Amino acid sequence: MSPLPRSAPAVRRLMGGQTPPPPPLLLLLLLCIPAAQGDCSLPPDVPNAQPVLRGLASFPEQTTITYKCNKGFVKVPGMADSVLCLNDKWSEVAEFCNRSCDVPTRLHFASLKKSYSKQNYFPEGFTVEYECRKGYKRDLTLSEKLTCLQNFTWSKPDEFCKKKQCPTPGELKNGHVNITTDLLFGASIFFSCNAGYRLVGATSSYCFAIANDVEWSDPLPECQEISPTVKAIPAVEKPITVNFPATKYPAIPRATTSFHSSTSKNRGNPSSGMRIMSSGTMLLIAGRACVTLTVLLMVLVTIG
Repeated sequence: MSPLPRSAPAVRRLMGGQTPPPPPLLLLLLLCIPAAQGDCSLPPDVPNAQPVLRGLASFPEQTTITYKCNKGFVKVPGMADSVLCLNDKWSEVAEFCNRSCDVPTRLHFASLKKSYSKQNYFPEGFTVEYECRKGYKRDLTLSEKLTCLQNFTWSKPDEFCKKKQCPTPGELKNGHVNITTDLLFGASIFFSCNAGYRLVGATSSYCFAIANDVEWSDPLPECQEISPTVKAIPAVEKPITVNFPATKYPAIPRATTSFHSSTSKNRGNPSSGMRIMSSGTMLLIAGRACVTLTVLLMVLVTIG
């Protein structure tokens, strides 16, 4: 028998301390030893999803790869969305991405029930329920449910919640209540006073929700009578006295006419009863009369 090669001690250790078999048998034994473990191949394909590789080029043992659903698809709650590299193989994963309706329609008169608030998967045929918001009351003749249709859109909602009505505001003494639309939730009313009255309080009020009911935001104001205005008696105006300085004028001698009585011997002659002054004296008298009239006219103009 040929001697054992130098590697015989190592082979003996592999054989548990026993004497190794001859070379042909040793070769056969080495071929039966499992090959060294290596990396996994690329992650498997999953319908409607893509693996999130994060730049990895190799996938050693215990590597976990998570998948993300394609656009228009949603992860089915409770189903696995990742694979694990174990013994050169990836773990199995079932299809977990499915078509779904979007978030249910938001309604101004109703809100989605809390049991659906955290849900994001709504497959075909799925139904959600609503409840009325504050200020609205349920109309029992209409359905409060919406359904995800075959084309993955929500069914059209009925207006199954109606506005509540505030109480009648009443009459405003010496004024008016102006109702622009109605007395329903969200409506506003306005107040005004008759002529001769002034408004004390709010000029308007609106119907708002409080607890499970509705009421007016402000009470009716008051219309108070305006006090009559006292007219002031006008003061009597005092006469204005204007003092004009006195104007002195020179004394004007009066014109006189001299008469001479006739003698008895001339009594029978009418033309001889009066002797007229000479022509020079007559001109003097006429001149003085003209001056007198001029002065009087000036005085009248000044006084007037």
